[in-house]
Amino acid sequence: MKKLLYITVNSKPEEESTSKTAGREFVNRFLEANEDYTLEELDLYNSEIPELNHKLFSGRAELVSGAAYDALSENEKKQIDIVNSLCDQFLKADTYVFAVLMWSISYPSRLKRYIDCIIINNKTIKISPEEVKGLLDSKERNMVYIQSSGGVYPKIFSSKFDHGVDYFHDIFKFLGINKFEKILIEGVDMSSIGKDEALHKAYKDMDSIIKKLSRELVLSF
Repeated sequence: MKKLLYITVNSKPEEESTSKTAGREFVNRFLEANEDYTLEELDLYNSEIPELNHKLFSGRAELVSGAAYDALSENEKKQIDIVNSLCDQFLKADTYVFAVLMWSISYPSRLKRYIDCIIINNKTIKISPEEVKGLLDSKERNMVYIQSSGGVYPKIFSSKFDHGVDYFHDIFKFLGINKFEKILIEGVDMSSIGKDEALHKAYKDMDSIIKKLSRELVLSF
């Protein structure tokens, strides 16, 4: 069985969160179309996501191990164990769905902390004197980034207002995930659009993305 890792980045409960509502709809539709997938979920606001510091690393992006690990405090060992667990969970997945709200024209800091936890040397990235290389191209992987925002940002200005989407796409492309889809739920707080209409448009976009991903998954099998 393949694995879909569904990651939510919003402190609100699902019934109050536009991004989580859309994310759940996408996940349900995707699993219905791809019965060979199992679901694993991670709520970044209800999980311990370590804030990394220099004590946890032996080198650039490489966690301590062996005697250096044994010399750490119990809390520091716990932090390393959590980071390793988060990174291993990410590596085992085949498709990723992130449900995120736009925050300060980017995304919540909780998500950046999570990204720092999964970019680990010799796991998702290889750092050597000769090169820095992503390791996520070891198998076919798909990523879907679902973002809700209160306003609408024209495509011509997207580079000025969608820093979160652009960074997310660029960092994971560098790591080796080339199949990236985005669903932008815009105008949630605008009287001319509102949450319901914004979600309705997003649901229409979902169908074409799921069909595309499902077709590619069959071809890559």
